Amino acid sequence: MINPTQIQPKMPVVCSKGGQFAKVDHVEGKQLKLAKDDKGQHHYIPLDWVSTVDDKVHVDRPGDEAMKAWTTSPGGDAE
Repeated sequence: MINPTQIQPKMPVVCSKGGQFAKVDHVEGKQLKLAKDDKGQHHYIPLDWVSTVDDKVHVDRPGDEAMKAWTTSPGGDAE
């Protein structure tokens, strides 16, 4: 289990293939709120997806899969 206090605003969020697909806004409960995208929309992913944290937040799935499953509201049903 990762330590959520390691996750800081503006950290890159990278997928299991190493590509960046988002930046951190902040940790919100058991979710990671991502910075607004080009359309001004925040997205949320579960902290359970985070595999490691160093200078980046690494998630356990490919970016396209993560983006299909993220939610646009806190407490949403991301899978």
